[in-house]
Amino acid sequence: MQAKILFGSKEATKENTQERMSPYSGEVVSSAPVCTAEDALRALEIAKNATKYTKSSTLAQRCSWLLDVAQKLRVQKEDIAKTITDEVGKPITFARVEVERCIETVTLAVETMRTMHGETINTDAMSSGKKTMAFFSREPAGVVVAITPFNFPLNLVAHKLAPALVSGNAVVLKPTPEAPLTAYKFVKLFVESEFAIEDALSLVYGDAEVGSALITSEIPRVVSFTGSVPVGNIITKSAGIKKVSLELGGNAATFVEKSADLSLAASRCALGAFVNSGQVCISLQRIYVQEDVYDEFSALMAEESQKLVVGSPYDGDTFMGPLIDLEAADRAMGWIESAIEEGARPLFPPHREGRMFHPCVMADVRDDMAIVCEEVFAPIVSLVKVQSFDEAIEKMNNSPYGLQFSVFTNDLSITKQAISELEAGGIVINDMPTLRFDIQPYGGVKLSGVGREGPRFAIEEMTEIKSVVIC
Repeated sequence: MQAKILFGSKEATKENTQERMSPYSGEVVSSAPVCTAEDALRALEIAKNATKYTKSSTLAQRCSWLLDVAQKLRVQKEDIAKTITDEVGKPITFARVEVERCIETVTLAVETMRTMHGETINTDAMSSGKKTMAFFSREPAGVVVAITPFNFPLNLVAHKLAPALVSGNAVVLKPTPEAPLTAYKFVKLFVESEFAIEDALSLVYGDAEVGSALITSEIPRVVSFTGSVPVGNIITKSAGIKKVSLELGGNAATFVEKSADLSLAASRCALGAFVNSGQVCISLQRIYVQEDVYDEFSALMAEESQKLVVGSPYDGDTFMGPLIDLEAADRAMGWIESAIEEGARPLFPPHREGRMFHPCVMADVRDDMAIVCEEVFAPIVSLVKVQSFDEAIEKMNNSPYGLQFSVFTNDLSITKQAISELEAGGIVINDMPTLRFDIQPYGGVKLSGVGREGPRFAIEEMTEIKSVVIC
């Protein structure tokens, strides 16, 4: 099926299209028009003109709009889940979970916006002031550009579209080239809704040329991007004076302390390291284990990892499907070979068949090895032996990334120290750092990004505060 461009509420096609091959079968599963910078600018102009309708619309209409989309998602859950599996190879069980999470994200945006409000201000609180009627309110920023990645091609789109639209903005979406049909089917639900605001949402496809045109234009007031650090750096330098929200890479780490439930820790760490074949910004990559329990935990980690089913993403029992492409699989094997040359040791033989990459647990890893310094984005996790939590904190923080960390412990003092001293946007106690609830603020520090997602926090990013004084 071919995805189409959406210039606001009007569909368009082009002769020049790009096919999307299944990462699992190699068969053509979708196609999309090849857009140009001119297409991007046309979409932005339409969005700019639509803001007069979005800003004057009622909150009741916008809430009805999103709830209608959520209901249609429930009806089309299986079709959209299969489309995700077709395009990015995500196991069907997890694709269905992603659709459910998308429904929750859209619904949360509605519930959040209904309760967000301004405040009155006591302007006579200081001697330099005087008694007035003063307050502030939130207004839509205007046009939002949303750029999304392949690993969650539905829910990460929802995390941008739902807050932007429910707060009264117009949006131009550029989804990942790997999943054009997933984005198209989702956006069509908005456009075809009986509550839709005309031309409030546009959809274009492409890579650098289209993205650059969207970002450098003076029309958008907000750019919301999820993707790599190099691209985030380009956006920061070229966006100009506008709000920029960046959810970038990570190098998630955990510490397993000797008082922890080691069986629980191994089970959750295996899940956190290998879910979605390690293609998650908060995929567990570094496990710092207290030396007293290093050998025991290593054995448990190897056992749990080898239980995971790798196979067809259409099989309900499959935990891991293919990596997104052969380049990603080649890169993952390169990480392993490099680490072995540097002295690391796989707990069981690495195994790869084309894009299918089995879990790999590397032991005897040192801090200076590239496999723990960079974002791997593959089903590889490294075990590092440490003497104490103080040593683990130093090593965990010694990273250019700071998205999410976790600690496994039954020691309250360790818990308090972790919350206080770990440098990350999110801290998880007694579970994997890959744990994320869509209602929470989500984002990182350092190179992991700027700004926060989660409906309430994204709405704050996508609105402006207007201060009013009546004398």
